[in-house]
Amino acid sequence: MRWPTKGLSFGGDYSPEQWSWDVVLEDIDLMHEAGVNLVTLGVFSWVIHEPRDGHFDFSWLDRMLDLLSDNGIGVDLATPTAAVPMWLHRLHPEILPQDTHGHPLAPGGRLGWCPSSPVFRTYALRIVERLAEHAAGHPALRMWHVSNELGGGNARCHCPISNARFREWLAAKYRTVTALNAAWGMSFWGNTYSSFEEVTTPWGITAHNPGHLLDYERFSSDELLAHFRAEKDVLRRLTPDVPITTNFMVGLGPDVVDYTRWAGEMDIVANDHYTFGPDPLKHEDLAFSGDRMRGMSGGRPWMLMEHAAGAGSWHPINQPKVPGEISRHAIAHLARGSDSVMFFQWRASTSGTEQFHSAMVPHAGPDSAVFRDVIALGRQVAALAEVQGSIVEPADVALLHDNEAGWALRSGLKPMNGHGYADTARAIHNALFERAVTTDIVPPWADLDRYRLVVIPGLFLLSDENAQAVQAYVESGGTVLITWFSGVVDERNAVRRGGYPGLLRSVTGSLSEELFPLDGQDAVRLDNGWTGRRWMERMRAPQHAGVETVASYADGAYAGEPAITRRRTGAGTAWYLSTDLDAASLGELVDRVLSETQIRPTAVVAPGVEAVRRASSDASYLFLINHADVDGWAQASGTDLLTGHEHSELVSLPPGAVAVLREHTPQR
Repeated sequence: MRWPTKGLSFGGDYSPEQWSWDVVLEDIDLMHEAGVNLVTLGVFSWVIHEPRDGHFDFSWLDRMLDLLSDNGIGVDLATPTAAVPMWLHRLHPEILPQDTHGHPLAPGGRLGWCPSSPVFRTYALRIVERLAEHAAGHPALRMWHVSNELGGGNARCHCPISNARFREWLAAKYRTVTALNAAWGMSFWGNTYSSFEEVTTPWGITAHNPGHLLDYERFSSDELLAHFRAEKDVLRRLTPDVPITTNFMVGLGPDVVDYTRWAGEMDIVANDHYTFGPDPLKHEDLAFSGDRMRGMSGGRPWMLMEHAAGAGSWHPINQPKVPGEISRHAIAHLARGSDSVMFFQWRASTSGTEQFHSAMVPHAGPDSAVFRDVIALGRQVAALAEVQGSIVEPADVALLHDNEAGWALRSGLKPMNGHGYADTARAIHNALFERAVTTDIVPPWADLDRYRLVVIPGLFLLSDENAQAVQAYVESGGTVLITWFSGVVDERNAVRRGGYPGLLRSVTGSLSEELFPLDGQDAVRLDNGWTGRRWMERMRAPQHAGVETVASYADGAYAGEPAITRRRTGAGTAWYLSTDLDAASLGELVDRVLSETQIRPTAVVAPGVEAVRRASSDASYLFLINHADVDGWAQASGTDLLTGHEHSELVSLPPGAVAVLREHTPQR
């Protein structure tokens, strides 16, 4: 499918239904000034298209499509199913999702519908079909945007229809109730089922079965995916040449639905990403998300559908971006494979839930620092047009990440409850980021053969098949770094017997017998001077199995016992880390592993400088971003597409500076 714009896409969500026509005309002039070439239109417009049941009026849409097309602005047209008309809630209140107490949610929010509701599906597909029939062939239509952030309000429903569908889903998966009982271990607490009719969604207040909880997460994701497919089928039938996507909300994970398994359904994989203002490492959060998106897109360009021009509005504290941060964040997304810079939203709303959410045109209007920054960014995006279609250079490091592992971790009681699934992944990714080492974040079933290093950071759930693939990878010469609480359970969320890390014991050669979470900020010293936090394991490291103890615990309950091990397995090497190292210690471990695997940085850079390379068949582009508050530098040569300046051997980067070099010698 074609990309929706010539060159990189620049723009954002546009809600002209909120404004008078004179403001709309001003918007068009301002979009020209900013260099906008794509807007997302109609996300919350169902009631405009269908003001009453069965009465359709697309005159507003026609006027907007014509206006945008006449001004050279493409449209990412949304199906409006994220915003249920109040008349539909009045006619069919049963479509509202129900919470864990069996209470229906109140109308008035987003996605106020149960994913399993056949009534809602009927109405939704009717408006999608009428909309697609009407918009088909219009020159402004460049892409379809199915609903909006699916699961962001209706990811889990406990209504009677959802319960019935959950039972059907389980019956299709397990075939017999005997198989279901075995999978979930229902003999515990004497909870064995006699019939699928006895199963409910895990609602109410109780300590639910881990297998039950995990399957409910899978079911909920599948139900929303079924709805996406239903809308997509209508759009594909009526507009076969228009690319179709929906906007993910990919962050650290686990995600609200299983985007990794959804990604193959998208013509273009798209993401909404928002940073948290007080986070001192928000640029690394952005990099982690971008590397996940690239893993989902198979390395192909993906779309940044939404990010913020300033502050969000849902955190306890919502801070605007500091000078230069709009540009740095936007170009960092481009560096990691996005072919777009899109915002929520174009003009800041004055009413409604998100009235204080930032926008490209803020409440202060166009005569503002934010809009001047947007204009400057638009010029930068235009200057980078030739980058469109290039891909991030192949990485030597893969980091395994799976939503199901995160769901399994939070499903049921654990030795340490409430810690984030991706905490360890983020820490190791940050250590690689600081060393300018590009990392692919991929699912456990990805092809690992081309990577020199595979990181398995707290991957709580690991299937037999994926564990065998890890072993084959190591035996054939790869290096793997496995961290604490990995490989602990199987696909049923049942603990693997024999010790930790489950089936990966055949790779590590070591065996952990006991898990020892640490209290609060307690730390444990290692005998090589490193420091661990939060977690220890009582581990055996048998020398006869070829296991080398790299570091032992120097104090704490397991003083003198192994903490970090290394083992040659076949032609490869397996590391096991049984504690949560602090940043300095983890950095030293990563340095050693990178040295052993001969993995080099994308570029030699000063501390705080991000370096990522994109390449096409005939050119390579080195993205350099100084996130530090001191002068930085990079060893590189080329033409800076943003300034036209020629650099030879060394690029100077003042605090907050960005450079994108067309390299003199293509690196691909």
